[in-house]
Amino acid sequence: MDAEIRNAQGEKLDYSFHAAASESPFTVIIGHGVTANKDRSFLVTLATGLAMAGIPTLRFSFSGNGDSEGRFEDSCITKEVEDLGTVIDVVHGQGRKIAYIGHSMGGAVGVKRAATDPRIELLISLAGMVHTKKFAEVEFGEETPGEGCMWGKEECPLSESFIADMNSIDSVLDLGSQVKVPWFLVHGIVDDVVPIEESREIFSLANDPKDLLEIKDCDHVFDPETDPDSLPTMVSAVSSWLMPRTMPGMAPPA
Repeated sequence: MDAEIRNAQGEKLDYSFHAAASESPFTVIIGHGVTANKDRSFLVTLATGLAMAGIPTLRFSFSGNGDSEGRFEDSCITKEVEDLGTVIDVVHGQGRKIAYIGHSMGGAVGVKRAATDPRIELLISLAGMVHTKKFAEVEFGEETPGEGCMWGKEECPLSESFIADMNSIDSVLDLGSQVKVPWFLVHGIVDDVVPIEESREIFSLANDPKDLLEIKDCDHVFDPETDPDSLPTMVSAVSSWLMPRTMPGMAPPA
């Protein structure tokens, strides 16, 4: 895939495509979390693993992040939902079915998009954020919007528009029941950024078919230094969940 992708603001979105030797009609799209980009090591490992399993995968950076165009200060869930829609426009426009994987804030983006966009046929949330207002208060409550930075990163200024958007959304919990497609949630039990209780809450409201995997010693980013088994466990689980749902002739589990 070599198409240029530009969002509604005309900003070019940087992406990497992992081709796969298979007849799968699906392309998996991967979206990252706040202050991150498509090149987070665990996302690269995941995309590579999916491609090796025969599932074409595209990972991209939301506008204002990584090498995508746009200002970081303008980044927020609402804009990222629109960015994801633009990526889906291009991929779906090439005749591909869509599975979306979102990590952390990218998970909240996925819930909001999947609740209203029937082109997403499979949804996976990795340590997915649910309570957005609470997240902003806990993580950035001591910073002054317009003056401070996210987690001390000078390249990630905390904007007033970001906080306003997080507060306006408040939570995506109620959208859980509006997701009508197969949904797989993966969360580490020792995650201290997005508590695992958030995945448990939204999972309880989700429609069948749904699955929740809790990884015992896993943190927010599947860091091998926290637990060497977390990342391979996640990649294997996601691949195993996706394969029967994306490969012709393979029946999904009952």
